[in-house]
Amino acid sequence: MLKNIGKFIFMIELGLKYIGIFEKTFFNQCISLKPAYKKLSIDRQNYSNAVLEFLNIKVEVIGEIPKKDKILYAINHRSLLDILVMENIFSAHAKNGTWIAKQDLFDSWLYGKFFRASGCMSVDLNNKKGLLTFFKKMKKTLSQVDDFNIYIFPEGERNKELCVKEFQSGAEKIARANQLDMVPVFIDDTLETVFQNAPYEETKIVKVYVGDIIKDMDLQTGYKELMKKSSKSWCVS
Repeated sequence: MLKNIGKFIFMIELGLKYIGIFEKTFFNQCISLKPAYKKLSIDRQNYSNAVLEFLNIKVEVIGEIPKKDKILYAINHRSLLDILVMENIFSAHAKNGTWIAKQDLFDSWLYGKFFRASGCMSVDLNNKKGLLTFFKKMKKTLSQVDDFNIYIFPEGERNKELCVKEFQSGAEKIARANQLDMVPVFIDDTLETVFQNAPYEETKIVKVYVGDIIKDMDLQTGYKELMKKSSKSWCVS
């Protein structure tokens, strides 16, 4: 009980500190998009690395993060830790980019403030006006930031089952509309349980499989190929 309370206090206090750090960049009109997103990416990564270090979690990557940019990384989603784990990987490869998340997350007080100030983008696929605004913003950002990447959970919501859910169409639409390559990523752990049991006395290793750039197939088919390589069977929950 005390361990869980201490964990949440640490994450919230650190999160509030970083919201202040993010806002100095996010609301600074003297900084252009490219250095702003680079700074926000580094700060998100620093926050994520600090939390994982506190929880005593390390990440093992199987596969290669592409050297090129302008890639949409499609990641399975089971826990709040998914973002921290991926930011840890991106920090090791000096990647610049942002997360695409549902509007619902931006409406919450703490998470919403964190996501907005750290440069994440909201999208509502059921709102035509909001969708148009999102694609305009995405096009502008990609035209001004040449080393930009997109991170997204194509399942559309957190999935606590062992199976990977059927993908929603949004991720592939975003990639096609902006001529982004797609890379599948599979976090091979039930991170909800990993988070509940943290922090660890002995280091907890989380394995993450990174696939090749998807060619000549759709995102879901490419993801199935990655699951085969990781010796995991594909199933739809």
